Amino acid sequence: MNDNAGQTRQAAVTPFDTAKLDRFMEEAGIDVIVATSKHNTQYLMGGYKFIFFAAMDAIGHSRYLPMVIYEKGAPDHSAYVGNRMEGAEHQNNPFWTPAVHTATWGTQDAAGLAVEHLKKIGKAGGRIGIEPAFLPSDARDLLASRLDGARFVDATHVLERLRAVKTPGELAKLRRASELITDSMLATIAAARAGSTKMEIIEQLRREETNRGLHFEYCLLTLGSSHNRAGSPQAWVEGEILSIDSGGNYHGYIGDLCRMGVLGEPDAELEDLLAEVECIQQAAFAKVRAGAAGREMIVAAEAELKASPSAAFTDFFCHGMGLIAHEAPFLMTNHPVTYDGIDADKPLEAGNVISVETTMLHPKRGFIKLEDTLAITDGGYEMFGDRGRGWNRGGA
Repeated sequence: MNDNAGQTRQAAVTPFDTAKLDRFMEEAGIDVIVATSKHNTQYLMGGYKFIFFAAMDAIGHSRYLPMVIYEKGAPDHSAYVGNRMEGAEHQNNPFWTPAVHTATWGTQDAAGLAVEHLKKIGKAGGRIGIEPAFLPSDARDLLASRLDGARFVDATHVLERLRAVKTPGELAKLRRASELITDSMLATIAAARAGSTKMEIIEQLRREETNRGLHFEYCLLTLGSSHNRAGSPQAWVEGEILSIDSGGNYHGYIGDLCRMGVLGEPDAELEDLLAEVECIQQAAFAKVRAGAAGREMIVAAEAELKASPSAAFTDFFCHGMGLIAHEAPFLMTNHPVTYDGIDADKPLEAGNVISVETTMLHPKRGFIKLEDTLAITDGGYEMFGDRGRGWNRGGA
């Protein structure tokens, strides 16, 4: 077993704000967290994730299950539980956790090592914070059977709060992701021509993003009057519009934007329709600043939308951004992703990052949308990837 738990190390220097995490854990009644989601283990490990399982967790009869164990007020009791091959990663770039257990191949051996560590630090019977949606049932069953007296508490909200305000380093990665996605989408629109199919355009975008150092995640694409954003053999026709909505990942941080294209010159109606979308976006932007409640932005945007000639088939939405595409602040309820807008009445904080999007499903002209990424500042906001927000010409 490759287990570095016994090696002597200096006091732990954590890559996150321990005082903030300790406060959130105290409020939630949690003694120790056992984080198991990829995004939260990456965050708690200062951006590290194991490349071998970047695309697929499954291996053999089980799956990769990294764990970060953190005791409230005692970062020197922290541990990382990882795959056997991660010992080499630790040798080259030592992990910050004083205990490192790189000895697993599945869920149950990972849970078993977590049990051993919790017993060692005297927390086997404590209030243990877990991520229910990211803890396999066999691993949870093993934890419950071997931790007599332990009480499991949902730590999802605690970890979401911890990640809500981005550091300067995180903001730089989110800015870079957005800039590279914008560059990639504009290049893809320019390269597409009459006869280019949706599948060809999506593949072009994948290459553009990959060549710029992004990890391509998805492309939602429409052509012409269709509202269908799935890939297909549908070809772009002269005079038709295109919407391209893509997520790309830069060092773990997601960029998510939407831009519009047209094959030829946009007519007056298209100019007016995109202007309606832009007016709704601008109404939202005008209310964005640190200290303002998120609801102020939503109310302003929805008032502008209600006055729009296209209100009957137009929708406004906003959501938090970071390591995943929907995270704190949570501003709208079940719209469209299922969660409660618990942050709508709370003040936005400098360092929050949000996506603001207005979508028009025009019955004749097609899918018209702008999606923008905003980092909240004391004086307002900074928009990431703020180019190409008008009609971009295809076949350039």
